[in-house]
Amino acid sequence: MANVNEWFKAGLNTKNQEGSEDARFVRSQLPSNGLFEGHTWRIATRPFTISQELLDELQTLGRVLLQFNRAANLLYRLSLAGKQPGWVSRWLDLGKPEELLALQRHPSFKNDMPRVIRPDILLTDSGFSITELDSIPGGIGLTGWLSETYSKLPLRSPGSLTPSATHEVVGGASGMKEGFRGIFGPAPQVHIVISQESATYRPEMEWIASQLGEERFKVRDSSEHGFNRGDAVYRFFELYDAPNVANARAIFEQARDHEIVLTPPPKPLFEEKMLFALLWNKNLRGFWRQELGEGFLNRLQKRVPYSWIIDPQSLPPHAAIPILNITDWQQLKSMSQKERELILKISGFSADAWGSRGVFLGSDLSSADWANAVDRAIASAESSPFILQQFHKPGVVEIPWWDPVSGALQTMRGRARLCPYYFVHGDAENARASLSGILATVCPADKKIIHGMSDAVLGPCAVDPGIVAR
Repeated sequence: MANVNEWFKAGLNTKNQEGSEDARFVRSQLPSNGLFEGHTWRIATRPFTISQELLDELQTLGRVLLQFNRAANLLYRLSLAGKQPGWVSRWLDLGKPEELLALQRHPSFKNDMPRVIRPDILLTDSGFSITELDSIPGGIGLTGWLSETYSKLPLRSPGSLTPSATHEVVGGASGMKEGFRGIFGPAPQVHIVISQESATYRPEMEWIASQLGEERFKVRDSSEHGFNRGDAVYRFFELYDAPNVANARAIFEQARDHEIVLTPPPKPLFEEKMLFALLWNKNLRGFWRQELGEGFLNRLQKRVPYSWIIDPQSLPPHAAIPILNITDWQQLKSMSQKERELILKISGFSADAWGSRGVFLGSDLSSADWANAVDRAIASAESSPFILQQFHKPGVVEIPWWDPVSGALQTMRGRARLCPYYFVHGDAENARASLSGILATVCPADKKIIHGMSDAVLGPCAVDPGIVAR
């Protein structure tokens, strides 16, 4: 198996002067309004380098994930029609208002898929794990800016102060911008509608709109109404947040009536983490095999940790929950800390379903805190369901970063998450998901849950042909 340091390495700079100069350059390129409202990160001295083998796998992963979304969409529709188990649509509909469910089921959106696919990937000593998918991810503008900026840094030969070339980041300097542009087709105007809940990401979307041309791309808030026929709208707010977005209903109605193009569509099933639990449900294996093919199904199950939906329905006396070998979810509370290498998290349609909110790592909690999390999951099963997922611990890497206070280079021991961004271009069977950039986030090693905290090191990825992953 590959050691995590063979999958992922930072471009270690042995010359402090060079590294400091490059990091200062990166910092000098920051837009005047920043990229995240009120948030900062540690600046890497180089792109984060990965093996060609890992990149090859990520390049083809987009096709697999697009087909998974198609299959999940079909599974939901067949469940509603009584041609697949009814509990599939019942689970996916839990906690959703009828108005939103009516939109999800409307013929206008029947085959609509998210046009951005971003998996969260943890790098472990035995490969990588895809822990969840995001159809409305933050970081598009940030990753675009990082890719462009780090592409300008000189690629220095070891032992030489003379630059030999510049870094070739995954997707290239403009890959994220062009990938985002392409999801809107020929629409004359593109309106990026951002809710107050998502305001943290407004600066990065303003940056990408300015790069793509503000005569066509405009960042809007919830006060904007009456978009023109043929325009495109990028929905930068989760569907649970729609009641707080004044123009959400008008946008959905215009999209339903084919007056505008809306992405992602108003289909909450794509904002549910429980899709991975459905992937593992043995009652659905025949469906997944037929719709994904044996190769895609095996590939996903190799990378997606085993996942369960917390459903407190009683089991028959002779039955047990797969893998866990328990007969009641209450028995989770009596597991030892060693047995609790498990993540409990809200599936979706909740303000606590993104970032690190609503996420509980069993092995990192006291018995009392873990029991409280389990009780919460069981109690909210009918309104805001949770999923349980095996936790594959990320490996430890060493990452150099520049401290602007001391002006010195520092090295941090951390754990890595990769976020590849796939943009879906084309329609129906001609749709293709293309990898346009990869954001690497490395958090201090004592942080078990990885997210974009202020003491994380962020950067784009590039390939180092010298890294060999076994």
